[in-house]
Amino acid sequence: MLRHWLAVLLLAVSGSVYAVERVVSLAPSLSEIVVELGSADLLVGVLDAGERPAELKDLPSVGRYGQLDMERLLSLKPDLLLLWPGSVGPAQREQLKRLNIPTYVAEPHNLEQLTAQIEAIATQLGRPERGVRLAADLHQKLEALRQRYRRDKPLQVFYQVWDRPLYTVGGGQIISDALKVCGARNVFADLRLPAPQVSIEAVLQRNPEVILASDQAQLDAWKAWPQVTAVARKQLLLVTDKGLERPSGQMIEATAKLCQVIAPDR
Repeated sequence: MLRHWLAVLLLAVSGSVYAVERVVSLAPSLSEIVVELGSADLLVGVLDAGERPAELKDLPSVGRYGQLDMERLLSLKPDLLLLWPGSVGPAQREQLKRLNIPTYVAEPHNLEQLTAQIEAIATQLGRPERGVRLAADLHQKLEALRQRYRRDKPLQVFYQVWDRPLYTVGGGQIISDALKVCGARNVFADLRLPAPQVSIEAVLQRNPEVILASDQAQLDAWKAWPQVTAVARKQLLLVTDKGLERPSGQMIEATAKLCQVIAPDR
């Protein structure tokens, strides 16, 4: 902690170097992080994908997921871009590089990386002390969850993203790490893609003890395979919180809710 505060003091002394005034966020999760850092006043534009935080409802839009309005972006004259690579297509990412606008790229693959990136974003915004405080709080909550839900033998879990075709999350996707925090193991953790397509046969072969999905009909469909341990034990569990889909500070609370779904007895 002393190291963090020394860094904060050094940044404060040279704060003018890092000061920004016009920030454009190119992912809803990054917009949410800025709000969580109490820095919504620095945002001048956001990329839309779903419902916005109330603090950002009147901000100009620079497009939608995968469809960046480059002309609109330039008209806002940003001095910092916050980018999640998946929210902008490859061709437009190359365009952004050529603009030479300072850009912070965030793509956390686990919850520890998420807390570190929240701290780094606060530094980019010229408000490092806010990042230190928020990251420390989130880290403490994460450790408490790990201790509460730790298992000597992790539960084998299939996390279903969609059913037609059948999609799940791979080992490098942050939701896979959230499962670890809850004392579980993603049965497809060995797959490298963030959202791989899998077959029903592959799920049956890996025989999960728990199946998670956000839609009850998708869960009910698994009852056609009573030989699966999750079906036999009636461990077809509904995950309704969409917070797991947005890697921002609120994802720690969403992970806590996930843990309660998986292991309510703890």
